[in-house]
Amino acid sequence: MKATIHHKNQTLSVDLSQPIDISIPLSDTENPLAWYLEKPEITPVRSEDWVGKVSEGGDVNFNTITFNPHAHGTHTECVGHITEKVYSVNTHLKQFFFTAELITVAAEPRGEDLVISKKQLQYDLKGKKPEALVIRTIPNTQDKKTKNWAHTNWTYIEEEAMVFLRRLGVKHLLIDLPSVDREKDDGELKAHKAFWDLEGNIRMDATITEMIYVPHQIADGRYILNLQIAPFENDATPSKPILYKIES
Repeated sequence: MKATIHHKNQTLSVDLSQPIDISIPLSDTENPLAWYLEKPEITPVRSEDWVGKVSEGGDVNFNTITFNPHAHGTHTECVGHITEKVYSVNTHLKQFFFTAELITVAAEPRGEDLVISKKQLQYDLKGKKPEALVIRTIPNTQDKKTKNWAHTNWTYIEEEAMVFLRRLGVKHLLIDLPSVDREKDDGELKAHKAFWDLEGNIRMDATITEMIYVPHQIADGRYILNLQIAPFENDATPSKPILYKIES
């Protein structure tokens, strides 16, 4: 199934039968973890005379799932993540298809930290102005799909780099780390605040998606992004970002 998309005086062609899923599924066996939480729980409902599990004699599988979207896999968040009033990503994200650029970035050392800088993003984007930016960090090992990120001091994006992306017009940022900010930053959240322009004209419709995974074989370049979210009325929700390669 192929689609032709007319976007800003351009005609783009994508094959909808070739989706590239860059989400990490939520599981109670192998699952990424962050923010010092234990793994998600997926358990059948039980009562005195009934169990929600067919293999144990129940008539249906009927599970309760306990998880935190920020800690347990791919999730998309809006500015409500850092504001006193909790805005809902389900309310403020109203469009789901965007032009996207996928780039691969090797972080720069800053003392004991590794950072993504404005200079790196300028070099990798080469003047492009996508609606969405997908960042794959290296090393890009498959353990990102099951890693416990607690106390790892992961790579983060510098505030200046986030201001650059905001001014460039990037509305949706996706990255394969638990946060765009430093793991322990005393609550400063400089990257989040800069991207959403918290002290200026707040970008209510902009989103950050964290804990994605982009396999090695997916080439850097231009894509169409379908940013699928679960309809939770919350600052963040589990999500399933899908890329479609734009055909020449």
